Amino acid sequence: MVTEVKLLVINGPNINFLGIREKSVYGTQDYDCLLQMIAQKGQQENCTIEVFQSNHEGAIIDRIQDSYFDGTEGIVINPGAYTHYSYAIRDALSSVTVPKVEIHISNIMEREDFRKVSVTAPACDKQIYGEGLQGYLMAIDHILAMTAR
Repeated sequence: MVTEVKLLVINGPNINFLGIREKSVYGTQDYDCLLQMIAQKGQQENCTIEVFQSNHEGAIIDRIQDSYFDGTEGIVINPGAYTHYSYAIRDALSSVTVPKVEIHISNIMEREDFRKVSVTAPACDKQIYGEGLQGYLMAIDHILAMTAR
């Protein structure tokens, strides 16, 4: 019998303000819309997907570390602004050996110069950006393909 895949989606600072912040950059769909999209994807793919959001670096690190022990088989992470300077989150991601995909809603390569640098992406298997909220679903598909049994 094939067991259900357990995935973790981590959202960093300000992602909970989707639909409120910079609508011209991040769109008008709110955070609840993203949560519903992810829940529906989990149902379609018959997998368990936990979504965790925090505006605090330490909480994100704690959740990544907890994933080592709780059976998580893949991580999708949007580190938000931590992408560009959190070596602590990078180190936490490097500590877990499950497939990991970094996601960004906007096209970070067409924005300010500081956004083009990701210190966390090298700890991940793939980086997806500029696909809007659909990028989360693409990241989940990528991880499911990597964990195919």
